[in-house]
Amino acid sequence: MRWDALSLDGEELGLFGSPVTVDTPEFRGITFHEIRAKSIINQVPAASRVPFQWTINPYRGCSHACVYCLSGDTPILMADGRTKPLREIRVGDAVYGTEVVGSYRRYVVTKVLAHWSTVKPAYRIHLEDGTQLVASGDHRFLSDRGWKYVTGTECGADRRPHLTLKNKLMGVGSFAEPPKKDADYRSGYLCGMIRGDGQLASYSYLSGDVHRFRLVLIDHEALDRSRTYLDGLGVPTIAFTFQNAKLGRQQIPAIRNQSKAGNAAIRRIIVWPAEATTEWHKGFLAGIFDAEGSCSRGVLRISNTDQDIIEHIRGGLEHLGFNYRIEQPKKPVGLPITVIRLLGGIAERLRFFHTVDPAITRKRDIEGLAIKTSARLGVTSIEATGLDLPMYDITTGTGDFIANGVVSHNCFARRTHEYLDFDSGRDFDSQIVVKVNAPELVRRELAAPKWAGGHIAMGTNVDCYQRAEGRYQLMPGIIEALRDAANPFSILTKGSLILRDLPLLEEAADRTDVGAAVSVGFVDKELWRLLEPGTPSPLKRLEVCATLNEHGIGCGVLMGPIVPYLTDSPRQLEAAVRRIAETGATSISAIVLHLRPGAREWFTAWLREHHPELIAPYARLYGRGAYAPKDYQHRIAQRVKDLADKYDIGGRRNVRRMPTPPPSPTQPPEPEQLTLL
Repeated sequence: MRWDALSLDGEELGLFGSPVTVDTPEFRGITFHEIRAKSIINQVPAASRVPFQWTINPYRGCSHACVYCLSGDTPILMADGRTKPLREIRVGDAVYGTEVVGSYRRYVVTKVLAHWSTVKPAYRIHLEDGTQLVASGDHRFLSDRGWKYVTGTECGADRRPHLTLKNKLMGVGSFAEPPKKDADYRSGYLCGMIRGDGQLASYSYLSGDVHRFRLVLIDHEALDRSRTYLDGLGVPTIAFTFQNAKLGRQQIPAIRNQSKAGNAAIRRIIVWPAEATTEWHKGFLAGIFDAEGSCSRGVLRISNTDQDIIEHIRGGLEHLGFNYRIEQPKKPVGLPITVIRLLGGIAERLRFFHTVDPAITRKRDIEGLAIKTSARLGVTSIEATGLDLPMYDITTGTGDFIANGVVSHNCFARRTHEYLDFDSGRDFDSQIVVKVNAPELVRRELAAPKWAGGHIAMGTNVDCYQRAEGRYQLMPGIIEALRDAANPFSILTKGSLILRDLPLLEEAADRTDVGAAVSVGFVDKELWRLLEPGTPSPLKRLEVCATLNEHGIGCGVLMGPIVPYLTDSPRQLEAAVRRIAETGATSISAIVLHLRPGAREWFTAWLREHHPELIAPYARLYGRGAYAPKDYQHRIAQRVKDLADKYDIGGRRNVRRMPTPPPSPTQPPEPEQLTLL
């Protein structure tokens, strides 16, 4: 774990150069990393567009473990030519980055030096070709006009180069989905491989019949895949060395089967299908490319003398939407050979590799190729999602990497826990960083001459009333410091532990503006248990809202997530809004369920088990994206607004005590430089 915090703004290590790590029986499965922070009041970049400027986060990571808060789905181009979700990248992995060589920026293989996660306001970038990217406002992408932040301003302190609708990103655009590798794919692969490079024959002699199948390949990857697929179809093979390594020659491995039954089974496997499926086409193209294909100097070709094979190559390419050209060698040697050349440059080459997934990685190499493409990568929109989402980033040797087909910069604007090399899946739920000196830091920074007394929002990154607060009890000291300074603040939480500090909140509300909000997306108990393990029940959270309002602490409700087809019916929405209204909630806002990869797979599996009839409706509603259509979101938001008006949510104001000015301190605070993250 990377704890270089002494070199970072914001947090420092324990007394002996490492954090104090605590595992306790009462928090089974959760590890606390106790650190002493250098500063605690964090400034939010203006480009984030959130309605507050300052935050306090005594914890990093969250033990509530809400299932739908996953991310890290962005596909990253690996050195073997395949892709891997950003959340699954690990230190030491080889990925593609870029570097400038001569007049062009070119693809190069680089190592991952660090991998970490954070929670930040998320933005969605749409490109002309349909590519979508989700990133923080501080992330940078390579455009036709240089490196650009996702967001920024044209003037003032936050002025910086940022994306606009006039920019075009550099790369090839979104990566294709990999094949399913089902039975049809495996049969197609074997058909392409064996017809392209295998030997299959039966002979009759006076001594008896001889049956022979042999597959000889230099590349172990394709040979191993073929052997595995054959074994799965009941055709065992024997591995042997076809050619021993000699001076100037490398060892060549092979597999064989010499049984009559095996010979007959292979013949059945490679029969041309009467009606090929999409997965069969993908498998066949992968197999014939491994057997007969080549890729050099930026050109992908597949050659053969058998016209049946050529026709099936053409049929597969056309079925999958690839353009190609037929070429004939100028000086053919032996039988007439036909060459099929894939058109479209590196973008189509990568789409071919990702769509059919050939086994031989050396043929997928793009190192040294220039990043120039005609892909339609103009920026069409940059939208704030309105959510703080878990995000990932990596550091590479080149300082960049290829994210969903575009060149992405290491996000050096990240701070504090982002450099701790936690992932935001299991680690985000179970590895909790605790700033044990948070209360004293808050008091000290509020007293600093440069502090102007701005509103401070808490619970915006992770819940400050998560389970860890029950152990460390940092919030009472923080609230006391805010109370004594008469500094306005607000708290967003999914926990009920906030009621422990109700007397302190009341005291603070006598002297300054104090607000709160609870997160409740629905009141369905079964769905709550599946989506939000570790949190109090929705009804319990609504009781928290009611109690706060009864005591003069204005509390609203963030109504999210609303789950399509399960909690979005007029009856269910009205039931939830009616319960919210009963709490005296000061406001309500609705958020529809997001299905980012990771969460999407989990939720689809849950649907398949509990509501299989909803698989098709969800596929239609979400398509390949993570978000429901805008018109659906707008309808839900409008329906919730209408219900809020019906039940007069926000119409009745709680009687608030007028804040009284704080007593003058007995002595002036010690001047101190304020450190902002």
